[in-house]
Amino acid sequence: MFLLLARIIEIYTFVLLIRILMTWIPNLDPYNPIVQMLVQVTDPVLEPARRLIPPLGMIDISPIVVFIALSIIRDLLVRMG
Repeated sequence: MFLLLARIIEIYTFVLLIRILMTWIPNLDPYNPIVQMLVQVTDPVLEPARRLIPPLGMIDISPIVVFIALSIIRDLLVRMG
């Protein structure tokens, strides 16, 4: 069970990475169904982190903190499994 949860976190981390890389694509249609799905899946985790961690100038570091937190959780789950 713990290993399954660790795998789900790995997949979620990959989805989060795709979402972040999308922000670098100019003229990306925000109404594209794939873009909308990625936003809906990742916002529940990113939004609380953004409220806790203010941007540094124009750079949003909250995804980095989320990546670190997910990595720690995944490692703990792997050790427990």
